[in-house]
Amino acid sequence: MSQHVLIAGGGIVGCLTAMELVSRGCKVTIVERNKIASQTSGESSWAGTGIMFPLLPWMYSDHVNTLTHYGASRYTEICARLFSETGIDPQMLNSGFLLLPPFDREAALTWCNRYQLKAEATRAGDFGVQSPSGQDALWLPEVNQVRPPCLMHALRTWLENNDVRLLEHTELMPLSSDVTKLAAWRTTAGELLEADRFVVTSGAWSFDLLKEVASKLQIKPMRGQILLYKPERNPGAVVFREDFYLVPRRDGYLLAGSTLEDVGFDPSVTDAVRDEIRAKAEALMPELGALPIIKHWSGLRPGTPENLPVIGPHPGVENLYLNTGHFRYGLTMGPASASLVAALICGETPWTDPAPFSLPQ
Repeated sequence: MSQHVLIAGGGIVGCLTAMELVSRGCKVTIVERNKIASQTSGESSWAGTGIMFPLLPWMYSDHVNTLTHYGASRYTEICARLFSETGIDPQMLNSGFLLLPPFDREAALTWCNRYQLKAEATRAGDFGVQSPSGQDALWLPEVNQVRPPCLMHALRTWLENNDVRLLEHTELMPLSSDVTKLAAWRTTAGELLEADRFVVTSGAWSFDLLKEVASKLQIKPMRGQILLYKPERNPGAVVFREDFYLVPRRDGYLLAGSTLEDVGFDPSVTDAVRDEIRAKAEALMPELGALPIIKHWSGLRPGTPENLPVIGPHPGVENLYLNTGHFRYGLTMGPASASLVAALICGETPWTDPAPFSLPQ
């Protein structure tokens, strides 16, 4: 008989984890506090830009790069499978990535050579954007993006088609400190949800569930705000400068963002940040100054030290696993961490050493 796994959290990481477990023959239930694949205030799975690249990867540890590199490499297969089996296109796009100065060119080229990612010297003006710090840019033509709402809709449909139970608008109680093994997890409505194994993929909300059994889990919400435009023309790539980016969509829309704000569980948007983002966007594309902002929204990322998630078994609760704390790169790391935790749950040899991602004790 296949084991039953309950997943706490129905964002991108939770849905990808469910997909991996179903593919291994597991029975899966996802418990989600809101609605899966919905435009819910604060959910980073819907709100993100979908860039499959860790922005300045040479500034991160090898462990972060291990996850992002493997995760990004899986999306061609995942998106093709989702489209084939659901008819919903996740809108994966080979947009490329244009890095504008200032940046550490030597470090960037060394990293690209190590990870065999093509990098070409170019001029910013060739992409139709302004570059306040000079024209000497770096072009990474192999970087892809996906549209998160489309990916989430495809994942939800795939899970439904594969008999995954989706318990939405359902909140779990925080675990008590005396738990050593879970037979069931109680909801705030008093229902006991039984399973053989349990996985927490609740992003920024993970610490609230686990604070009594994982006091050293360092996850907190970090708000990011984004603006949406519809220019007459878009740059021919994702454009990045000093922690700010423009992301062109296939349908002609353009995203501009994003911020990193330590404001707790506050998903609201602010005029001050709107004006800050607009000024940065107009510095790169002055024509945006004449256009209206079509939409302004935010998401709450699960902030962690050094962008390093926690993936693997809980050291004190024998059938509890974690796959959470991916910070800015939940989408990019998602396939990698889902495969890793699913292998551990099913007793397989994982694709990489899980030790660097274990829960601090």
